Amino acid sequence: MPIDTTPAAGAAVAAATTQEHHPHHPHTLSTLDFQGASSAAAANAMRTEINRLIAQIKDPQEQQHFKNEMYSFFMLFTRWLNERSKGTKINWDKVKSPPADQIVPYDNIPKVESSPHLNKLAVLKLNGGLGTTMGCVGPKSAIEVRDGMTFLDLSVRQIEYLNKTKNVNVPFILMNSFNTDEETKRIVQKYATHNIEILTFNQSRYPRIKKDSLLPAPRHPN
Repeated sequence: MPIDTTPAAGAAVAAATTQEHHPHHPHTLSTLDFQGASSAAAANAMRTEINRLIAQIKDPQEQQHFKNEMYSFFMLFTRWLNERSKGTKINWDKVKSPPADQIVPYDNIPKVESSPHLNKLAVLKLNGGLGTTMGCVGPKSAIEVRDGMTFLDLSVRQIEYLNKTKNVNVPFILMNSFNTDEETKRIVQKYATHNIEILTFNQSRYPRIKKDSLLPAPRHPN
């Protein structure tokens, strides 16, 4: 089930390959034309590699899910190629802080003791990263930070307190990476008797790209 060459996907590549052609010697290309041709070649090579990864997955449902993720990645990749071929750069002088009239100071936010809308609230936290740079072999949320409690313990206590004092059921949702999903599911079992509903899901995963070849670093979908 290879990635389809849809009009949307092809448009980004085509934009990188249809730059205005300036009159040059017949055997030379303008810089933009050269970059456009390089972008088209990089897109084709990336599509070939992605299809090779997709083909390694035998389960039809898992393959379709992976294909959808890789299609989104390919769209982003071709967009980057297109911008790079145009020489597009960020003008940092235009990046400024929001004006004062668009910022609401925390102390000015009205304090509400109770709200009928709490039952519509859910708390979502990014739980994706491994804690390798911090000397941890699992998710960063499993690192002890205070009185023997982890980041995850503190978050659970906060929401459990809210549920208890306001008599509500605010779910706690954790977005995990493929590196932390299984370990996180094992850790949250210890909260089974607590007054909190914990849900987890796996975030999308895009491959790292090698700088020299612009091809995916992984050789296997897992």
